[in-house]
Amino acid sequence: MATKTLHVNISGMTCVNCSNAVEKVTKKLPGVENVQVSFASSEGEFVYDTDKVSSEQIINKIKKLGYGVMKDTAALEAQKVKELTTLKYTLWLAMALSAGVMGLEKFMPFGAHNVWTVWVLASIAQFYAGARFYTHAYGALKNGSYDMNVLIALGTSAAYFYSVSVMLFGDAFPESMRFVYFDGAVMIIAFVLLGKYLEERSKAKATNTLKHLMDLSPKQARVLGEDATESMVGVEALRVGDVVIVKSGEAIPCDGKIIEGSAEIDTSMLTGESLPVHKKEGEDVVAGTISKAGYIKVRVGKPAHATMLASIVSLLSEAQNQKMPIGRFADKVSNIFVPTVMLISLVTLLGWWFFTGNVLFAFLASVSVLIISCPCALGLATPIAIVSAVGKGAKHGILIKNPEVLEILKSVKYAVFDKTGTLTKGEIAVSHSSVNDDALLGLIGCVEARSEHPISKAVVAHVQRLGVTLSHEVDAFEVLAGLGVQGKAGGHAVAVGSEAFLESLGVEVSKATKMLMQEAQRGAKGAIVAAVNGVEVGCFVLEDTLKEEAKEVIAYLKHQGITPVMLTGDHEATAKSVAEKLGIDLVYAEVLPHQKHAQIEAFQKEAKVLFVGDGINDSPSLKQADIGIALNSGSDIAKDAGDIVLVGNDLRMVKGALVLSRQTMRVIKQNLFWAFIYNILGIPLAAGLFYPWTGWLLTPMYAGMAMSVSSVTVVLNALRLKLLKI
Repeated sequence: MATKTLHVNISGMTCVNCSNAVEKVTKKLPGVENVQVSFASSEGEFVYDTDKVSSEQIINKIKKLGYGVMKDTAALEAQKVKELTTLKYTLWLAMALSAGVMGLEKFMPFGAHNVWTVWVLASIAQFYAGARFYTHAYGALKNGSYDMNVLIALGTSAAYFYSVSVMLFGDAFPESMRFVYFDGAVMIIAFVLLGKYLEERSKAKATNTLKHLMDLSPKQARVLGEDATESMVGVEALRVGDVVIVKSGEAIPCDGKIIEGSAEIDTSMLTGESLPVHKKEGEDVVAGTISKAGYIKVRVGKPAHATMLASIVSLLSEAQNQKMPIGRFADKVSNIFVPTVMLISLVTLLGWWFFTGNVLFAFLASVSVLIISCPCALGLATPIAIVSAVGKGAKHGILIKNPEVLEILKSVKYAVFDKTGTLTKGEIAVSHSSVNDDALLGLIGCVEARSEHPISKAVVAHVQRLGVTLSHEVDAFEVLAGLGVQGKAGGHAVAVGSEAFLESLGVEVSKATKMLMQEAQRGAKGAIVAAVNGVEVGCFVLEDTLKEEAKEVIAYLKHQGITPVMLTGDHEATAKSVAEKLGIDLVYAEVLPHQKHAQIEAFQKEAKVLFVGDGINDSPSLKQADIGIALNSGSDIAKDAGDIVLVGNDLRMVKGALVLSRQTMRVIKQNLFWAFIYNILGIPLAAGLFYPWTGWLLTPMYAGMAMSVSSVTVVLNALRLKLLKI
């Protein structure tokens, strides 16, 4: 037996039921041993016995179900863009037709010809804009599934064909039954298409994450040959043991060890550490990090496909492949509701025909059952509430990319935060200084202003904040990577940097300054010393400042029974100091991206997890968490990976998102109640259950009225979200 694995990209799947259908049908093929189909990533993996079945047979089976099979990811992405564009135009068409039909039915500008115009417009909406519902309903029924597509196709068809019958053969109907319901049918199609479009757009944005992440890694590397010549090669061609050269401003192309030189490395994409790290001979570097200053030779330690950046991409891809808990109540109950309605309608038809012999009466009662069951309000219940919630969130800077998270936000038990840039501002600032003389500050500021290093910028900002003018000319300026800067300002020699740097210049650092620096380090802060003309003049204490609202948000979460957690790549002392100030009891420090990801998974074994972050290193965790919230100030990759983006970077909007979620779910449940209550009360009446004893029979006219009232009820209820205070 020869076993093979087939990987294919599948287009046209619109819901989890589609991926389930592909799995179910292909598993029945003889020789197919295992099938995994992901609706989220549109990928399918098929393990099969080549002696019993071929890859062509599997692909043909998928195509027969109505789905496309793309030869590569690029073709799949192109197809998705095309489908999303088509869906957008179909949505606009359906909305325009819906407005036209409703307007004509209300104002009747064409008199007796009005109904024919309405019929033409409604037919286009029913069979062109709504064609996807018929296609997928057919596929679902073929595989023994009853999803919303079946409900939509059944309900709108009942309303449409009844209306056509009244229009063509009105005299055959009793006067109380001569009504058309075209507007109800087209309105359902327009609103359900709106929900589908929002869902598909969210999925399309998610796939951009991997592309952006892959772009971080340089495509070429400068390799040093055995004859000391340099040549550019593709990173895929790098072999373990090769030596590459990395200059200032370049991204490191591989994971490896520095064998010569030193450099300031920006590792923020992996660790979240805001300060560049000084790396020297013997220390490890990773692909994708950037050499801010310096010249290094790196011996390649891993092939391109095994770098840490590649592993992050892999984690992200796996997280995307997981099936989302869509969990929409309407979809869950539709599997029971739809066949039940169909059965009741059939029983009504046969029952009245058998007992009365009146075929027309039996048919009208049967149609009344379908019309009162028409899922107008059911189709509106969830999308209209979500649209209101998304709009409300956007007004407050909460950009909800994936509306499905509104369903699970209310169940969160862990709120995990990255530190740098999330709970803190991610900006180094001088908290206090022992240099108080304006003249000295002016000299120091002028020299520091020549450097782009974040510490130098913090010192310059501090000096300018004190109102000191920077007017001196600077000569002989020099940056010593990992140590500090020096130069001549106004004829005075100025040096600013680490204690070791100044001592190497022959400067004697005072005991008072040393004690101040040691105290700063105990408080998880940094400090640098300054000297003018070879004499130490004092030090600057540096720290990453907390966001003003962070403490308030942590207190709110604790009050709600949600456990706040800090996950950071920063040093333990710094992390604990920040956590203590904010009231966070659970802290995990010095963790790398894959360790953050693993910790999120560990929390998920206990409960739902919310993760808030801003860096590239946070992207796997943002994707893995049940709800990923990214800050707008963060990287594009983090924003792509998050389900929600806080546009104003205000952490208080985490609280706002929780409030919005709870209220939205409450509205959706209320909407579903109002959508179903009319059906539950109306179906027995429409079926004529009480007719023999009371003479009560819900005619199609009253069935239509009940349908409209339920729709208006859910719309008005959803609009209440606009008044919500968050």
